[in-house]
Amino acid sequence: MEQEPAEDAQPDPSGAEGNLDEQDNSEVSSEPQKGPEEVKKKIPETFFYTYEDVYSGPYATDDFEISTDLLIFKHSFGYDCTRPVNLMMMDGHTVGYIAGNQVVLQNLRTKTQKYIRSSRGGGIGFITAHPSKEYFAVGEKGKKPNIVIYTYPSLRPYRILKGGTEVAYVFGDFNRTGTLLASVGSSPDYMLTIWDWKQEETLLRSKAFAQDVYKVMFSAENEEHLTTSGSGHIRFWKMALTLTGLKLQGALGRFGKTAVSDITSFVELPDGKVVSGTEWGNLLLWEGGLIKVELCQAGRKPCHEGPVSQLVFDEGELYSVGKDGVIRMWNFEVVDTADHVDDTGLVEMEPMNELWLGKNVSLNFMTKILDHDQPFWYAQDTSGAIWKLDLTFSNMTHDPERVCTFHSGSIEAIGVSPFTCLMATTALDRSVRIYDFGSNSQLSVIKFNQGGTALTWAPAVVNPEGGLIAVGFEDGVVRIIEVYDPKLLPSCEGQAKETAEINLKQVFKPHTAAVTALAYEQKGDVFATGSKDKTVFFFAVEDEYKPIGFICVPGPVQALQWSPPSHLEEEIARREKEKQEKEKARLEWIKQQKEMGLEVEETEKEEPEEEPLPPIYIPEEPSPILCGFYSAPGKFWLSLGGYDSGFLYHCEFSHDNEEDPENRKDEPFDVIPMEDTNDNPIHQISFCTSNPLMFCGMQDGSLRAYPLSVEDLSAGVLKNYWYMNVHDNDNGQIRGICCSHDEGCLITCGGDGNIFTFDLWSEGSEEEIPEKLSKELKVIIPPPRSGLEKEKATEDIKDPDAYTIEKYKQKKEYERKMKEAEEKKNKKREELSALRQDFVFLLQKNQELPKHMQLQREEFEMDHRIFEELDRQTLQRIQLVQEKLAWEHEKQLIGLQKLQTQFQDSLEFTLTVHAIQSNHQISTYSLLTVSEKYAQRKKHGDSKWAVLKEKWTALKEAEQAEEEIPRETSPVHRESIVLEKEAEMLETPEGRKPTTRYIESRREKIRRLVEKYDALKAKIMKRRAEWHELYKSKPRDIHEDPKDAEEIKEAQENIGCYRLKTATNYTLTEDERISTEKKMMQLATLEDLIHNTKVNMNKEIVSLRDLKVSTIDEIKSLVKEVRSIQASLDVSEHLPIPLIPQLHPDEVPEKIVEYNSDVLLKFKEEQEAKAKLKEPLEGCPSSRAFRHVFLQTPPVEEGDPMVQAGDASAAVTEEAFEMEKAEPTEMELEILKREKIKSLYLQETLIKKINTLVITFDAELRLLRHKKLKMDVQMKSAGLRCITCCEELLILKKLEIHEDLLEEQICAIINEQEDIQSKLKSYLAQIEDRKCEIVMLQEREKALYASFEASLGENNEFADFLTNILKTEAECVEKEEVGREADEENENAEEDDEKPHLKNDEENRVSEHVVFDHSVCPEGCSEDLFLNTIQLRQQRISIEKALAEEKKVAADLKKEYNALVIKAKEIETSLDTTNRELEAFQWEKLHRLNELYVVVPLRLHQVQCLVDGDMPRDFSRTLVFTNQSLQYLQKRIVDLRNEKIMQREIHKKAREQHKQLLQDRKEMEMEIQRLEERCSHLMMEKFGRLVDFEAVQAHSVNIPMEKMKVRVMEKEYEHFVELKEWEERIVGLQHQLTMLTRENTSKLHQLNRFCHEKHQLETELESLTTGQGGEFEDTQSSDIKETARLESRLMRVTRRWPF
Repeated sequence: MEQEPAEDAQPDPSGAEGNLDEQDNSEVSSEPQKGPEEVKKKIPETFFYTYEDVYSGPYATDDFEISTDLLIFKHSFGYDCTRPVNLMMMDGHTVGYIAGNQVVLQNLRTKTQKYIRSSRGGGIGFITAHPSKEYFAVGEKGKKPNIVIYTYPSLRPYRILKGGTEVAYVFGDFNRTGTLLASVGSSPDYMLTIWDWKQEETLLRSKAFAQDVYKVMFSAENEEHLTTSGSGHIRFWKMALTLTGLKLQGALGRFGKTAVSDITSFVELPDGKVVSGTEWGNLLLWEGGLIKVELCQAGRKPCHEGPVSQLVFDEGELYSVGKDGVIRMWNFEVVDTADHVDDTGLVEMEPMNELWLGKNVSLNFMTKILDHDQPFWYAQDTSGAIWKLDLTFSNMTHDPERVCTFHSGSIEAIGVSPFTCLMATTALDRSVRIYDFGSNSQLSVIKFNQGGTALTWAPAVVNPEGGLIAVGFEDGVVRIIEVYDPKLLPSCEGQAKETAEINLKQVFKPHTAAVTALAYEQKGDVFATGSKDKTVFFFAVEDEYKPIGFICVPGPVQALQWSPPSHLEEEIARREKEKQEKEKARLEWIKQQKEMGLEVEETEKEEPEEEPLPPIYIPEEPSPILCGFYSAPGKFWLSLGGYDSGFLYHCEFSHDNEEDPENRKDEPFDVIPMEDTNDNPIHQISFCTSNPLMFCGMQDGSLRAYPLSVEDLSAGVLKNYWYMNVHDNDNGQIRGICCSHDEGCLITCGGDGNIFTFDLWSEGSEEEIPEKLSKELKVIIPPPRSGLEKEKATEDIKDPDAYTIEKYKQKKEYERKMKEAEEKKNKKREELSALRQDFVFLLQKNQELPKHMQLQREEFEMDHRIFEELDRQTLQRIQLVQEKLAWEHEKQLIGLQKLQTQFQDSLEFTLTVHAIQSNHQISTYSLLTVSEKYAQRKKHGDSKWAVLKEKWTALKEAEQAEEEIPRETSPVHRESIVLEKEAEMLETPEGRKPTTRYIESRREKIRRLVEKYDALKAKIMKRRAEWHELYKSKPRDIHEDPKDAEEIKEAQENIGCYRLKTATNYTLTEDERISTEKKMMQLATLEDLIHNTKVNMNKEIVSLRDLKVSTIDEIKSLVKEVRSIQASLDVSEHLPIPLIPQLHPDEVPEKIVEYNSDVLLKFKEEQEAKAKLKEPLEGCPSSRAFRHVFLQTPPVEEGDPMVQAGDASAAVTEEAFEMEKAEPTEMELEILKREKIKSLYLQETLIKKINTLVITFDAELRLLRHKKLKMDVQMKSAGLRCITCCEELLILKKLEIHEDLLEEQICAIINEQEDIQSKLKSYLAQIEDRKCEIVMLQEREKALYASFEASLGENNEFADFLTNILKTEAECVEKEEVGREADEENENAEEDDEKPHLKNDEENRVSEHVVFDHSVCPEGCSEDLFLNTIQLRQQRISIEKALAEEKKVAADLKKEYNALVIKAKEIETSLDTTNRELEAFQWEKLHRLNELYVVVPLRLHQVQCLVDGDMPRDFSRTLVFTNQSLQYLQKRIVDLRNEKIMQREIHKKAREQHKQLLQDRKEMEMEIQRLEERCSHLMMEKFGRLVDFEAVQAHSVNIPMEKMKVRVMEKEYEHFVELKEWEERIVGLQHQLTMLTRENTSKLHQLNRFCHEKHQLETELESLTTGQGGEFEDTQSSDIKETARLESRLMRVTRRWPF
């Protein structure tokens, strides 16, 4: 019983989503945030969900009248084997896999199936079994998908996990104990989630990666570790407990030098290492997030021929599963302890065992299960199978067993038998399968060489037995196959094991591309095939299909459907009716016109213009037609994809048959919108007639059913529908829908490789269905044709490039025409041959006649004018041909010249000189001219790196020079500038007044002080310069003596230590670095040397050839002399004359290319003769040709040597005959005897000379041949070196781009560094200038304050007041001036608050409001001093403004300078980094070059690395070394020993000298310390403190102060004179004041008297007016106050202005 969820255990969907949002924000939050009182209740172990509430059932619109149980899922025949992981074993006989929106659990023994549908209907992403096999998880797809945990075997939904990803789950895995579940999502979030699945809680979550993630797995040993992998990455995760809780921490694996690969397989080893697969078949061993080694087989063969799909670590063994169908077992210890031995990082190893399943097997995944305590593995084969494997690798190991077979990939087509429960399917896996969907079994399979693309089951009118199937294939072939029951064959009654067999009946190829559609005509007489090659082929259906013809269509054929039977008759009737209606309307209109008395004009009334409609959007690419069906004859409905999806379009064939279909633009006349099909168009449509329904197969794999209540379709009819997700939502597009023969079953197939059957239920038939189903369980397989077993097997078309029917027909027609033409030619040849034989027979008969009876050759000519005319026409034709070919002749001539320039001019002829008496010969070297590009590169050479190096060195030297310049000189410079300016100020006073002699003497004293100060300054500067030079010569702490450095460098270069280039400590100097330019120059030099050597040898051989020519000429002359001598001797006394040597054709090869017209004609005749020998005579030559043969005889040349020899011999014979006739005398006999002796001697001498010449030439040839053989060895070695250089050059050219890029980067960095250094210098100079300006302004400020102090004098009572005036800020002064103009009293009040004023005690007694005003000179203060202070204040303000401005500028410059310094350091760092990269690249380049093999020929005596006196078998650890270098090294050993002894002596002396220098330094330091103490003591005695003597000397003479003293003296003198004048004026004014005072006193006395009188009068008046004077009291008090005010004012005026 399923338990209802309790209140406390029912998961709240809204709460789950809220928790998910919080987790999304924190990404790795380990606990949901809870309120202080909120406690989440745990889900009890006994809680289950109800399956009916979980699964996604069919959906129907509200007005859909048919029940939602319209289709009941019956069976699944397919298997989505192309999924990465689609196999789950629950026990020894139950396998689970994903099939569309279902999980299928199939019993392998009984073949029964159980099904679990998805909960959302969006598809299923993964399935995985719990380690205990009691549960399994189903991860789904769709919006906000779920993970549903089911129990096994009850299949009850146990837990539902929500909110783990946005779109789809990709993979899931339980940990070893089964308490946790890890899942990973697809795009766009790629979310990795760790679940406490029993409580439906998310423990941890994080984004796995930014690209596709394929797999996630827990570690088998450490459950806190897990690994994810995917597109180009692998990531290692661990669950770490931090201060904020449990979190996921992921470390991305770095490939390093290994190529980046998509990783679909990995496994974690017990020690934490991870082994992963690659796309190229090798294994990667990861440790610490890095690749430790790459594992491969021996000989660097990959571990698998293709990607590694899975890695399994089981019971201490490591298994790898590959796409190549091989499972290999590896030694775990070898893998775990593998370490790289070279820079390649490859480690070779051999598998312990391996299992190869077959040629066309591609394994994706395998899982282990125990069957009766024996381990078995079940493997998923992407070729469409599930295997049962025994991987024990023992003597008792079971053979691999293919448990189930399926289609691989998308199901392309499906067909159903018209009589029974049989269906046929085909796919691109090259198979056709027959299924019995009544008993849910597969009956038979047949495979071909190409994949199937179309299939149709022949209707009953074609094959009454119902066993004929037509299948189209992707190579354009159509095969007719037949299904039959083999048990019904007469020879196999009761013996056949198979239930059904498939026989290939007929095969033909009508198309050149894939067949996409097949259709039989309703009567079964015609069979049509459509293809992607834009053709439709028609066949006559008979016992064998016979081609009728084909038509071409505008585009690839998508589907074929014959029109309804009444189409032709209805079309004819419709056209006739339209014609009659038009004629009737025309006649009626004519009648009306005649009745109105108007002339009859057949014009139609123009229709009113309508408002133009907006333009219709037409997509650039036409929308594809997906499917369609006839609605009536000539009318049809279409479903389109792309832009036009979402509607059904009602169209009609155009009636204008003459118009080109490609140019015609028809429009649909009716449109029905289909709900929710804009992005999900209809791909297949099928109808059920018994229960009027239209079934639609959608792109997302869903199935729809529309009820049809009326004949015509309309929007209202197709408004309501039934809907259910069947196939996979991503790649399960429905490819076929069909109903069974009795329409009781519906079958669908999809792109996901699944085939589903459904029971089609209808109202009112519930009671009959069980009986109906029981009857259909027994399938009726068609019987075989009669005589089938006696027929020969049909020959199949296996070649995909075989001729099509049309091409074969065209080829046969072409062959027939060629055969007829050849027969005509042969007939003409026979006639011509007969005439020729007759003519030859006549010529023979003519020759047999006596000469006087023979006919001359000219008499055989019928008319000589015929031949003359033929000759004339031939000449005309020749001239015409020459004119036509003039341009071609010139073109060919130019081409010949170019060929000669290209091949002949650049080639030095190869000649061979033969010996005269032996078979020895010597040949020149075949040479080409040296390429110009090498010569140019050799001349110019690229000095880019040298220039870069010089620039870098110069920059470093400049930096060092700048660092060595002491910065102490800058204050001296500033002081000198200030002193010079002050001197100028002294030299140019503003104006002098006459002074006394004392003032002049003071001026003279100041001049002498200035001179003394200048001399002292010069002395100080000189002393500083000397110290500077001394410190400049002082070496740094890290300084090295250049001489020592040079000697060390020379010693390192000449030490004689030869490091191998493969050594780790081998370093390359700048000169030893190899570049493409250097290697090309080296190669060019080597080729030049080889070429020059060969040229020199060729010159010697040519000279030898010339020697042979001259020898032959000399021998010819000697032979001629011998023959003349032998003419006078008896024949018996003749010595044999040596043969005259002849020049062979290969000794003068230059004559081969010499040609003339005769040579060309001869060559042409030879070619024609060869052609005549090869081919039979095609025609008889003209009589003119025979005439030339008979009349022409070969001419005899006058200079023929044979003729001359014959004449000479005849003359000699005659002379000898005449001499024999005359008898000589004794004297003549004696003379003859002497002549004979002389002739014999000359004969012998000449013959010896001839032989000597021959022997000498042969000896020269042998010597030169021996020399050339030695040179050949050298040239072979040089050639091998050239090959090595070329290989090195190829490697360097490949690496040149990267090297140039690095060098350009270095060059750019150096240029940038130079710019930065120049800017730094500029800023530094500006900063120094600013500092000088600041010092100068500070000096001016000091001088200003000094002058102010001097002007104040001592004990000045207004010192504080004047100091405040001087120090008043600029803003305050400005405000004071402005405020005084605006409101003097308010401004004074504000400034009273800001700054204190000096107050006089007497003023305080008079009034508390009286204060000093900064703008008014106070009483008692000198006005000149006040004005001078005001002027100094203005100067101070301007100086401070300038000083602040200079400091601001200096600060800005300093900031920019510091920024540039930081940037310079960064550039320095980047330059060092780039230099290191360049050095590493140079080392890599050297390593690549060292990998090349270099051939070094050695003799046996040169091999000195003998092993026990024998030649070693392995030379890999040997070294090739020159004897000279070896001797040098041995000599260097002795030299280094001597140098070592000498250096020890030198070192000993240096140590003693070092000790002495240290002692001297110690004594000097003590002396310096003693003198410093004495100097300090004297300073303290004299000055009381330590002072800087240079500063004292520099400031001992204060020139501004002396100048101020002179000015003070001048002012004092002027003031003294002026004071006298004022004193005289004061005396006069005091006398006047005394007089006025007396007068005022008398007036005051009078005023006093008047006041007393007034008082008396007022008293009297008051007494008189007692009680009436209150009104005057206020007036009297005000008068008293006014009087007091006037008196106080008078007193203040008198005090301020005394007279």
